[in-house]
Amino acid sequence: MFRVFRSIALFPLLATVAGAQEIDRVIPCETRTCIQAPCPQPPCPVRGGVERSAREVTVTLEGRVLRYEVTERWTNRGRAIGEADYVLPLPRGAAFEDLALEIDGEMVTGEALAAGEARRIYEEIVRRQRDPALVEWMGLGVLRTRIFPIQPGETRTVTVRFRAVAEREGDALRVDVPAPRGQGTASGTALMLRTPAGDGYGEAWSPTHRVETRLDRRGGGERRVALVEDASGTVTLLVPVRDASRAAISVLTHAPSDDEGYALITLAPPAVTRRATARDVTFVMDVSGSMAGTKLEQAKAAGRQLLNSLSAQDRFRVIAFSNDVEEFAEGWTNANGAARARATAWIEDLRATGGTNIAGALERALEVASGAERLALVLFMTDGAPTVGERRSERLAARASELRGARRVFTFGLGADVNASLLEQVALDGAGTAHFVRPEEDVERVVGVVAQRLTRPVATNLKVRASGVQLHAVQPAGQLDLFAGQELTVLARYRRSHGGFGSGLGGGAVTGRITITGESADGPVTWTSNAAFPARRSADAFVGRLWATQRVGWLSAERRKHGASQEVDQEIRMLGERWGIPTELTSYLVREPGMARQNVQDVGRRAQPARDRGDVGSALNSTVVTGVAPAPAGAASGAPATASSDFERAKAAAEMRSARSLADVARREEDGSRRVGSRSFVRRDSSWVDLRPAAAGARTVTVIAYSPAYFALIERIADLREVFALGERVEVHGRAVTLRVAADGVKTLDAAALAAITRDW
Repeated sequence: MFRVFRSIALFPLLATVAGAQEIDRVIPCETRTCIQAPCPQPPCPVRGGVERSAREVTVTLEGRVLRYEVTERWTNRGRAIGEADYVLPLPRGAAFEDLALEIDGEMVTGEALAAGEARRIYEEIVRRQRDPALVEWMGLGVLRTRIFPIQPGETRTVTVRFRAVAEREGDALRVDVPAPRGQGTASGTALMLRTPAGDGYGEAWSPTHRVETRLDRRGGGERRVALVEDASGTVTLLVPVRDASRAAISVLTHAPSDDEGYALITLAPPAVTRRATARDVTFVMDVSGSMAGTKLEQAKAAGRQLLNSLSAQDRFRVIAFSNDVEEFAEGWTNANGAARARATAWIEDLRATGGTNIAGALERALEVASGAERLALVLFMTDGAPTVGERRSERLAARASELRGARRVFTFGLGADVNASLLEQVALDGAGTAHFVRPEEDVERVVGVVAQRLTRPVATNLKVRASGVQLHAVQPAGQLDLFAGQELTVLARYRRSHGGFGSGLGGGAVTGRITITGESADGPVTWTSNAAFPARRSADAFVGRLWATQRVGWLSAERRKHGASQEVDQEIRMLGERWGIPTELTSYLVREPGMARQNVQDVGRRAQPARDRGDVGSALNSTVVTGVAPAPAGAASGAPATASSDFERAKAAAEMRSARSLADVARREEDGSRRVGSRSFVRRDSSWVDLRPAAAGARTVTVIAYSPAYFALIERIADLREVFALGERVEVHGRAVTLRVAADGVKTLDAAALAAITRDW
C-alpha cells in the first residue's frame, strides 16, 4: 500500500506577492500514538534516491478542447524508503474541475487552495527545493502531491488527466506542454498529439521541436498522430485549422523592445485544392569517376525515387554528365508509367567514369523551355568541382543565371570536394535550396525528402504583405511556393508602417492584416487573416532566434558570393552574439575558471579544429569571441579556406536557411553556457552572466534569491522569470539597470524602488 503524504495543491498562481515571507519548512515524520510497547514508527521520507524515470504525455484534440493525459514513472534508486514530490505545471486555460489524479491505479482526490495559501505554498516549494526553474510557472496552474513510501528499487506510476481549451493563433490551434520541474527532471518527455484526420485540420508542426507524423486507424476512426520523442523544455505545437477553399494563416510574434519585432507567419494550403500546378522536372546527376561505388548507387536510387514521385500531368528529363553530357530522351517526356519505367532502366545502366563537366550539364539542363503554366524544377547533383570545360565559379553561376528563367534550381553537393560556393549560389539565384551531403550520409534520403516536398504545387510566386506594420528582412528571401500537405513558414522583422526605417513600434499593439497572394493552376489566389503585432511581447522568443538563424544563413551565402563587407560582417557578428548562434565570425568557447581573457586570435585558434571537423557544438561554450574566422589549423595566416572548411560552412549555412524549429538549430549545451529567450549566459565564478554588455552608466541592484524582493521583481518584469530560473547567482543587463541575484543582496524593495527598476529595465 501507499499513501499520499500531502494532499494535492492545485491552483492558479496570482500576480501578487504581498505578505511573502521566508519559510524553511521541514516536512515532519508522521508519528503514531502508542497503546502498548513495542511501538514502531513509520520511516521518514527520503527524496535523494527517487527519480522520474519516464514521462509520457498524450494530448487528444476534440473540437476545440484538448484532453491531456500525463503518465510519469518514479523509481527509487536509493537504499532507503523514498518519497516523490510530484510537481506538474498546467497549461493556461486548464479546466481544473475535470482534473483527475491516479496513482498506481487508485484515484486520489485533492483540494483547491485559496489564493493566498496557494501563493505561500508556491514560494515555499521554490525555497525548500532550491529549484529556481519553478519561477517559470508564475501565472500558470500547478498540480502538486507527494507519494510515499516508495521502496528501494520500486517504481510508482502517476497518471494525471485534465482538459484545456486550445488557444487560437490566427488560423491555428496552439498546444503547449510545459516542461516538468522539481525533483527528478533528468528524463525527457515522449509526446503524442492526436488530431482528427479530416479536412478541417492540417498537419501539426512545432517551432520548438522535431515532429514526426503518421496516421492511426485504430478504434474505428482515423486520426493524425504527431510524435515528439525525448523532448526537453516546453513543447509548442501548432495545428492549422482550415476549410475546403481557404488557406490557414497563423502569426506568432516576439517583441523584446519597442524598436523591434519578429514575426513567424505560417501558411497551410486549403484542405481541398481544385487542381495542382503541373510540373516539368529535370534530374541532373554526376556520373564522373569519383562517383563510383556507393555514391552512384545512392544517386540511382534517388533518381528512381524522384521518377516515382511524378504524376501523370508532369513531364521530366534525366541528364547524366561526366566528360560529356547525355540525356535519356530529347526534350520533355510525359510521366506515364511506361516512360518512367524506361527512364529507370536507363539510369540503372549508367557507369561512373571520366571528369566533371558542370558547365555542359548546366547548359543542357537549362536550355529547354517550359510552359508558363507549369512549375519548372531542376535537381542538380554532383560530387566534385568542375574539371572539364569552364571552371571559374563566377562564370558558371552567371551563365546559369542567364539561362535559368523561371526555373527553381535545387543543388546537391556530395562530399567535401564539391565547389560548395558555386552550388550555393546557383541554388539561391534559382529560388531553390542547396544541400550538402557528407560521405557517411545517405544521398538517397536527402534527395527523396526534397522530391517529396515538391509534389503537388498549390500556389507559386507567393508574396506576403501586412497592413498596419511593414515587414522587412523577410526569410526565406526570393520566390516562395506552397505545396499540398505542407506548411510554408515565413520569418520577418516588423515595424510600424509610418515614420520610416527605425521608427520603432511604440504606442502599443497594432491590429493588422496579413495578405498572401500568388498564382495557381486555377488563376490568381489571395488569402488573408487578421493579426496583432504588439510593441512589447517577451513570450515566444524562439521566433526571434529562428529569424536570426535563417538570416545568418542567408548573409553567409551573400558573403561568399560578393566577398566580405563591413556591413554584412557586422550584422553576422551582431546576430551571432545576441542570439547565441554559431557563425563564421563568432565562436563560443569554454573559458576555464581563472583563465585570463586572451586576444581574439589566440582564442579563435583554439576553436578552429572543432569547426574544421564540423563538430560545431564542441567549440561552442561560454565566451563569445568575434572576428573573422581563423584559418584551419596548420594553414598559413591569410591562406584561403580549404575545400573541407568551405563545404562545412556552406552546409551549416544551408541548414540555417531551412530551419523551421529550434530543434533544427539546437547545439549541445554544456555547463559553460545557457540560452534564455533572446539572451545568452556564461558561467563565470559560479554566476550566470548575461553576454549582452551592461549599458554605460547603468546602476546595479542586487537581491537575495527567493526573497520577497526576488519574487517582486519577477512579478513586475516577466522577462526575469526564466532568467532567474538559471540559479541562485545571476547577472542580467537591462536598458539602464543591471540586476543581480546573489547572497549579498537586499531582501525587500519598496514600491518606489520597484517602479524605478521597471522604468530602467
